[in-house]
Amino acid sequence: MHTTQQKEKEVAFFDNHAAYDVYDAFTPESNALIIDAFKKHTVLSAGSRVIDLGCGSGVFTQLLREAGYRAVGLDISPKLIKRGRDAYPGLELIVGDAENLPFADGTFDGVLLSALVHHFPDPRRLAAEAYRVLRPGGRFMAFDPNRLNPPMYLYRVRSSPFYSSVGVTENEQPVLPKWAAAIFRDAGFRVTTDYISGIAFQYLASKRARPFLSIYNWVDRVVFGLRIMKPFRPFVLTCGEKPSV
Repeated sequence: MHTTQQKEKEVAFFDNHAAYDVYDAFTPESNALIIDAFKKHTVLSAGSRVIDLGCGSGVFTQLLREAGYRAVGLDISPKLIKRGRDAYPGLELIVGDAENLPFADGTFDGVLLSALVHHFPDPRRLAAEAYRVLRPGGRFMAFDPNRLNPPMYLYRVRSSPFYSSVGVTENEQPVLPKWAAAIFRDAGFRVTTDYISGIAFQYLASKRARPFLSIYNWVDRVVFGLRIMKPFRPFVLTCGEKPSV
C-alpha cells in the first residue's frame, strides 16, 4: 500500500465518475443530516467563512451556502468542479489539492472535510493544512467511513474476504476512529469523536451490491441507530477546534 496519495489516480477516478447522472452517493435527507452534524459540532454562526474540502460536485458546499455560511468548495477533480459550477451558479468552487491549499493562514472560520480523510494513507499534511487555514478558535468536522462498522469492514477493508474494489480508488480505506482523532490532535487541534447512522445510500458503483442497498440502509438505521451500537455506526465524525492561544 502506498504511503502517499496517488493524486493522478484520484483525478482520473473522479473525473470519470463526474459523467454519471447518479454520482451523489447519499440521499438528500442524508446530506442534510451531515450538514446538521456540522452545525452542531462546529457551532459556527451564519455568515462564517467555511471551506468544504473534497467537495466533489458541490452538494455539501451548496447546502452550507443555503445554511447561511459563506462557503467555498475545493476538489482535485476538474470535471466534478465543472459539474458543480453548472449545477449551482454562483457557488465558489475551486480545483485544488487539499494538501496544498491556495489560501492564506487563518482564512476560514470552519472546515468541512467531506469524506476526505480516508482517501489519504497518511493524512498528516491534510490535517496540518486544515489547521493552517483556520483562524484561532476555528472549527472543523470530518466525516469518514468507520472501519469498526461491520458492513464497512466487510465491503471496504482489503483484509476482508468480501472486499470489493469497485467504486473506490487505490488510496482509500475506512478509518479507525482513534487513528483519525490522533492525526488531528497531533496537528494541534482539540479533538472530539462522534458517530452517525441513518446516512442512506442511493447509489453504489457495484451492480452486484445494488440489490442489497435497501437492506443495508435498513440495518444502518434500525440496528446501528441504537445507542449501544454508537461506536460501530458506519460513519465517524472527527471534530475539533484550533486553540485561540
